[in-house]
Amino acid sequence: MSITILYIAAAMAAGLLFNRFAKLISLPNVTGYLVAGLLIGPSVLNLIPKDGTEALNVLVTLALGFIAFTMGNEFRLSSLKKTGKQATVIAVFQAVTATLFVDIALIGLHFIIPEQLPLAAAITLGAIATATAPAATLMVIKQYKAEGPVTSVLLPVVALDDVVGLIVFAVSFGIAKALESGHIDMVSVLVNPLVEVFVSLVLGAVLGLLFTFIERFFHSRSKRMSISVGFVFLAVGLAMLEWKIGAVTVGFSSLLVCMMMGTVFCNLCDFSEELMDRMDRWTGPVMVLFFVISGAELQLEVFSKWQIVLIGLVFILVRSLGKITGAGVSSRFMKCEPTVQKYLGITLLPQAGVCLGMSQVAVSTM
Repeated sequence: MSITILYIAAAMAAGLLFNRFAKLISLPNVTGYLVAGLLIGPSVLNLIPKDGTEALNVLVTLALGFIAFTMGNEFRLSSLKKTGKQATVIAVFQAVTATLFVDIALIGLHFIIPEQLPLAAAITLGAIATATAPAATLMVIKQYKAEGPVTSVLLPVVALDDVVGLIVFAVSFGIAKALESGHIDMVSVLVNPLVEVFVSLVLGAVLGLLFTFIERFFHSRSKRMSISVGFVFLAVGLAMLEWKIGAVTVGFSSLLVCMMMGTVFCNLCDFSEELMDRMDRWTGPVMVLFFVISGAELQLEVFSKWQIVLIGLVFILVRSLGKITGAGVSSRFMKCEPTVQKYLGITLLPQAGVCLGMSQVAVSTM
């Protein structure tokens, strides 16, 4: 326990130190945190060894819960009336385009280096390509206090992107597992992903209603803040439950549960904006730890194999092309403002927490 606390202290100190360096050269805070994590992680200084990063994974899970809850704030009905249709079409089209581009490129690469890139891995990576990092996007926007047409479309697109990404990943990963095992299981390919999305949204809505009801009985800032944090913890904890009903696995996505809870709360509670603003301040240290730990998990030794480097480069380049092309075409189709058509695709390139979560699921299951 004591060593884990020391790891947390080291991660926080390193993150804040490199945040100052990042500001000196006009880089986003996120970059400083990731570099700090890389340097103190097992690949460089080993101040936080591999088992240390694994011990801190609970903080990563909770941080993703708070991020998703905050993203739910972007689904206010008043805002969605203006950008809802545009955001939905763009989110779906750019995510599917990125997946198709990466699938085609990596399946082609599979036939060149089949031992290093199995077909199941190529399909899984194609699904992971959908994910856009809500934490990185949100933190950069807040740091620079960005407002305008691009931001108003970007935030709901990023939130919806994770919904689309989870569905695409669940289906693609089901196909990948079927290829690995040698037989196609239609339940895991089609039924389980749809069940996961449905029950996650239902659980999030129920928690959001309960959260809104309970908050009204407390008036002090500290108590409302405590209840808010407690409900995010509760949502993340419940989302870890899983059980089987016959051949169907009933599981939850903590991202969808927390996002839906935040959406319901922000649309029903009349003081939600004030509370969400205070939540942003409280979760600042959690965000620092999240990005530092993410940086510490990067393993530099993988770059010693040229095949892995080639796969990574193809993935990055083709995914970027898919995101930019998909966002550009769909935003023009939806007649968005010229600045949105020009810049939205670039803002969708970051990958972090959701992508890491998908990768961890794939590694632990296959």
